[in-house]
Amino acid sequence: MTRSERDRRAQRRAREELRERLRERAHGERPSSGPSGPVRPAESVPGPVGEVSAPSSERDFPPEDLRVPPRDEVDGMLMRYSGPLVLDGAVRACRDCGGYRDWLVLLRQDNVWLRCPAGHTSFEAALDAVWFNRNSGPVDARHPSLEAGIDHLGG
Repeated sequence: MTRSERDRRAQRRAREELRERLRERAHGERPSSGPSGPVRPAESVPGPVGEVSAPSSERDFPPEDLRVPPRDEVDGMLMRYSGPLVLDGAVRACRDCGGYRDWLVLLRQDNVWLRCPAGHTSFEAALDAVWFNRNSGPVDARHPSLEAGIDHLGG
């Protein structure tokens, strides 16, 4: 028998012993000792966890006032965009007044609308909900109307 055959047989035996030990552990038995080394204590296998009843205040984490409402309950989202808005390599300017800074960006039904500081609003086809979500910060307030949101952001 050549040396490589002996090595392959030894590796095969070692794999079979390892499988047997893992099988014994899975069934909660103490692994048998073998030529591979000393016997180790069986690891405890956690059993099923029962449902723990927690007070309603812990189940309602985060608190109600910190939760973001689902999208279907929100008419739109607003954010301020202070710097120049660069789209396709060009700075976006208002079509009516030429303003190019301090935009209010409105996301409504996956469409993005821009409002310049002078109050002119226009649809922006080059932007979408993905862009809005990537550039907006966390929601800091909820408002009953678009006008209330614009007033809050100073537009």
